[in-house]
Order: sequence, then C-alpha cells, then structure tokens
Amino acid sequence: MLPQLEPGCSDHTEFVICDHTIDITYIRLKNDFIYLAIVLDVFTRAVRGWCLSRSIDQQLTLNALQMALQEHTPQIHHSDQGLQYASYAYVDLLQSRYAHISMAAVGKAEENGYAERFMRTIKEEEVDLSEYRDFADAYHQIGIFIQDVYMTKRIHSSLGYLTPSEFEAAYRLSPAPAVAEGTPF
Repeated sequence: MLPQLEPGCSDHTEFVICDHTIDITYIRLKNDFIYLAIVLDVFTRAVRGWCLSRSIDQQLTLNALQMALQEHTPQIHHSDQGLQYASYAYVDLLQSRYAHISMAAVGKAEENGYAERFMRTIKEEEVDLSEYRDFADAYHQIGIFIQDVYMTKRIHSSLGYLTPSEFEAAYRLSPAPAVAEGTPF
C-alpha cells in the first residue's frame, strides 16, 4: 500500500526519489534495549538513512532523516504517528526541502507497510540470529547487514529478483518513458 500520493507523483518521473517511509524498532541487548530508525525508499526498497541509538527520541529519527537527505530529497515523506516525526526540528527539516509530509492514521500500521516489512526482515535475518556484545557490536553488525547484505546481496521479488542497488542502477540506465502531451508531469 502506497503512502497518500500527491498529485503529479508518478511511477516514471524520478520516482526513485519520490517517497520515503520511516519507522523505529527496538533491539534487545543482554541488559538493555537500543533503537533503530530507518528511512526506506518505497520504489527501490533502498535504505536511504538509518540510526541506532540508546534513546528513542527525536534525535534518533532526525539523524536517520539527515542521512537520507544527503543524497535524496523525497517528494513525500511518510511515517506513523510517532511523536519523533512531529518534532519541530524534524518537520522543519522536511519543509525546508519542500517534502510533503504524510502520516498514517492512528493505529493503522499497515499504512506504513514498507517500513514495517523492512523491520521484520532485519529482525528475522540479522537481529534474531545475533547476540550483540554491546552497542558498538550491534552498530557494526547492523551496519554490515544494511549496507552489504540488504542493499547489495538480498534480492526482492517485487524488484524483479534484483537487490535494491541493482534495481536502482538498472532504473537509472533505462530510458524515460514517453509522456503523452498535455499530462501534468
């Protein structure tokens, strides 16, 4: 399910950088919890930004967003109703980049399904299979999973059995589709 799409946003016009979705999950360490925030590109399934922190606060999501915005500004940025996504600093940063802000309805996790699915993937394929010694070990291992495994080795059926990196590279090399005269995009 796509976030609430804005008029003029199409599959074929720079959609690679059209929509971001963000989510937070917790990760249990031996004696503590840490928190992971990710910003996911809806079209390519690429992780654009991520942050691991000991605190679930606005800085967690702001750091992930800042990483994502280094290379891509989305037309639409979608999240659930978490307070971290409504902080002044977070909203101001998105508005300064002219990104439309979209939030799921209260209690409607399925409206943030892409990010929720990524969190399930990282828990099943990395977190649940690891025993992190400490925060630094978790940061290192999760970073390897995101950058090396998820982005460049893990294929997705929805991407034609390509990795996010392969899909994005192929999309960027493909010719732009013809647009009928008079269309708004």
